[in-house]
Amino acid sequence: MPYPGGIATFMRLPYQKSAEGLDVGIIGIPMDIGTSNRPGTRFGPRQIRTESSLLRPCCASTGDEPFSALQVADLGDIPFTLYDIVQAVADIKDFMLKVLDQNCIPITLGGEHTISYPILQALKEKHGPVGLVHIDAHADVSDSMMGCYVCHETPFKRAFDEGAIDPKRVVQIGLRGTTYTPKDYQWGADEGFKVILAQDCWHTSMNPIMEDIRKHLGDGPVYMSLDIDSLDPCYAPGTGTPEIGGLTSIQVIEIIRGLQGLQLVGGDVVEVIIVNYT
Repeated sequence: MPYPGGIATFMRLPYQKSAEGLDVGIIGIPMDIGTSNRPGTRFGPRQIRTESSLLRPCCASTGDEPFSALQVADLGDIPFTLYDIVQAVADIKDFMLKVLDQNCIPITLGGEHTISYPILQALKEKHGPVGLVHIDAHADVSDSMMGCYVCHETPFKRAFDEGAIDPKRVVQIGLRGTTYTPKDYQWGADEGFKVILAQDCWHTSMNPIMEDIRKHLGDGPVYMSLDIDSLDPCYAPGTGTPEIGGLTSIQVIEIIRGLQGLQLVGGDVVEVIIVNYT
């Protein structure tokens, strides 16, 4: 099949309706009803799949060939309501529980960052509280926004409140930009989060930092959440809340490779939007 051909699955993988028999399932959540600024992440999973068609099965730099060791398929998109965010969260959690029941690791294409909350809810039922590597320009630990407790600025506060994440095993990387108060990052630090600001990553390799992070996270289950706005907008302008002074694409690759050896039980890429709808 030529690269532009076939149904647009992630990396042109097989499409499968059930997670049965899979080690890893690629799942789309086309949702942006919890966003606060620029919308469009409901089209993110479709566009990520389209752009992924050129990806080849081997990483030339590391020699890794994931499909030689793992059974992977694209499970399509989660059906959920676009008109009620609380019900949407329940729909996502229910779908994820069925995936986890098959001992399949979910890798999710967002969608805005609200989606991490129901995924972490489901993971808690499977694994208990998990460690978290959160790569983002924003902490996403607000208690509420305009009186709403579920949105893309609150997922990790909700997950914390429900005991879905282990605060002593949470790492946030790349935080930056303007905040509501001078102490916006202090709550997480007080609860045990390891907070690494973007300015602490400027002009440096992430490899030494990742060595410390692996030690910090230890042997327990870990979830990774990558908000595309963690990257500087010169690399990833297609996001809802861009912030200057972000990570480079090379640094994000170093972070991802630096997770090797951890017990990863899932991950997501969120806040990807299409800038030009035409």
